[in-house]
Amino acid sequence: MVALPELLHRQALTHPSRIALRGPESELSYKQMMRAAEAVAEQLRLRSIKRAGVCGDNTLAWILADLACLLAGVVCVPVPAFFSETQTAHLVEQAGLEGLLSGEALKASESLGQGVWLRQLPDSAEVTRMPEGTAKITFTSGSTGTPKGVCLSLKQMTATALALKAQLTGVELQTHLCILPLATLLENIAGVYLPLLMGACVNVAPLEHLGMTGSSGLNLNRLIEGIHQSRPQTLILVPELAMALVSAAELGQLDSRSFRFLAVGGGRVSQELLARGRAVGLPLYEGYGLSECSSVVALNVPSAECQGSVGKPLSHVQVRVDSYGHIRIRGNTHLGYLGDQTAPCEWLDTGDLGALSPGGFLSINGRSKNLLITSFGRNISPEWLESELAQGLGIPQAVVFGDGEPQPMALVTVTDGRSPDVLARSVKQLNQRLPDYARLATVYIRRQPFRQSEGYITANGRPVRARIQAHLPTLLAEAFPLFISTSFSYPSGESHMAFFDRLQHETAEARAHVTGAPVVKAIGEGDFSLESYTWFLTQAFHHVKHTVPLMMACGARLPRRVEFVRKALVEYIDEEYGHDEWILNDLEACGSDKEVIRTGKPDLSIELMVSYLYDQINRGNPAAFFGMVQVLEGTSVELATPLGEQIQKLLGLPNQAFSYLYSHGALDQDHFEFFRNLMDGITDPDDQQAVIDAARVVYRLYGDMLRSIPLPVTRKEPQHEAA
Repeated sequence: MVALPELLHRQALTHPSRIALRGPESELSYKQMMRAAEAVAEQLRLRSIKRAGVCGDNTLAWILADLACLLAGVVCVPVPAFFSETQTAHLVEQAGLEGLLSGEALKASESLGQGVWLRQLPDSAEVTRMPEGTAKITFTSGSTGTPKGVCLSLKQMTATALALKAQLTGVELQTHLCILPLATLLENIAGVYLPLLMGACVNVAPLEHLGMTGSSGLNLNRLIEGIHQSRPQTLILVPELAMALVSAAELGQLDSRSFRFLAVGGGRVSQELLARGRAVGLPLYEGYGLSECSSVVALNVPSAECQGSVGKPLSHVQVRVDSYGHIRIRGNTHLGYLGDQTAPCEWLDTGDLGALSPGGFLSINGRSKNLLITSFGRNISPEWLESELAQGLGIPQAVVFGDGEPQPMALVTVTDGRSPDVLARSVKQLNQRLPDYARLATVYIRRQPFRQSEGYITANGRPVRARIQAHLPTLLAEAFPLFISTSFSYPSGESHMAFFDRLQHETAEARAHVTGAPVVKAIGEGDFSLESYTWFLTQAFHHVKHTVPLMMACGARLPRRVEFVRKALVEYIDEEYGHDEWILNDLEACGSDKEVIRTGKPDLSIELMVSYLYDQINRGNPAAFFGMVQVLEGTSVELATPLGEQIQKLLGLPNQAFSYLYSHGALDQDHFEFFRNLMDGITDPDDQQAVIDAARVVYRLYGDMLRSIPLPVTRKEPQHEAA
């Protein structure tokens, strides 16, 4: 196979005066580009550079430095501008870089000409082993945030570029605009090498000029302006950029007439978004790839596409799906990982789940390690639901969770100020399009995006699921919950919402007073003491000791028409009897005198809560009691076990101090499902309203109790300087 450098030289001989590279202030023909790259390559040879990083913004100099490395046989390591300092230092050390190439003068750097600067680095004490034949090392942050070096040969990159060229036969390509960082392997190979092999012009500009900041910031107006100036035939998009351009085209802000092919990759894309794009003249085509396969494995194209797939595999690879649904690839896979002593397997296990159609089209169903299994035994890919949420609601971030639950749930970021009611309607519309087992039961709304600095997302914007799961109670407590009915609309057009779903929905705002209590966040941050825990248990004792008497009073006052509720109370009483003594035993295990607590008085919030419930049962509607059940058991299901585990780890207390929290976290799972069914059987409007009103009051008073828990003072207030 003829390698890239020779193929580019042939292009320069065939089209010497054709423009190859164009920047904001200058342009280079194919002949000029190759001469400039050769000049920089010669400077690298003179300095005996063997391994160099290419850093900085999208510029002509970046491309020339990259091509010079290919020509000089220098191992090229693109350095993503969005990497943290720690990640960049890790990259430099792991790759044993001898120098950094850039389009701007760095500290202690020297000019190599053609706008390229070199900063030589001190000799590395120990060079990490890399496979023989490595031409490029692309670092991917992965899900852990620690960059991992994927080693690729010149032959592999050439094969990918040529296979893409063959796949795109018939697609008119005169100008490509790079809107992803050039350090991204996909833009590097499919956005630079491919257009050059097709005789097209590659347009580059500093990403800030195109409205891009960091790994995920976007000024859409500036991006549209840059597209209108370049009028490219092709772009490479990630799903969020595709969503932004579709919305802009629908509003008439984006002129799509120049486009011939818009490739979308880097994440799952909903079919609805692709259809919307086509409807406004955006030729969106989904593809799939990974760094280990030199960026692209499969791609839909105008001459061969299949809805719901990522296209047919390229000609230079073989793809199969094993009996477990794992996608495996052979034929153009990486040489290995930097520093890894083991050779890669013949068939690369991508970690992705998918299927191959009889026609040879590949579909992706998510990551195997992220798979959720509902309590009904149905498998759900969170990536699939996250893409449906992000693109169906027009939001930047979504994280789906709920392994082992009846229905999945999601934590989403909404920064445009839409109200909960508007968002709830959007989620319900989305649910109508989803299979019943995948409909979202609860969606939590965040108003601030996840940030890489917090450790919740990787450099390329993917969720760090392990960290999010570990901090889920705190994250949910800070969010606003939407409880969504998963029922269909009747053919007549009338909607049906079961009473339990209505109860969840109409008390959502009141519920935030409980889940948003500062103590929830404080526990996650370690600001919680033994005094805090014993104070909470004391208040729990003073309301739990009334649970059975309240149920007895409620049962005595219920009318005959809800006899099924009275029967349920008998079961509740049997379950709940003696739980107040459990709490006293927990307190004793914490070193408290349980007899002193037994005869003591509760906080005013608990005194008022219990008095209110007795009053409603005796003077109002006894169904009000179930408002308390909604609050206490619902809160236990969500917070008891995870917060209990955090408290025990923080305070070092024995298991004997957590019988109340641990039992209610697990026990109330079944109770709450029983409660759901019981509430759905209550059909009288007055009974329903009594439950809703009581729940709102109890949320308020129970939240007041949580907000009164004494917390240790661990932070000093900032000192203000005198004026």
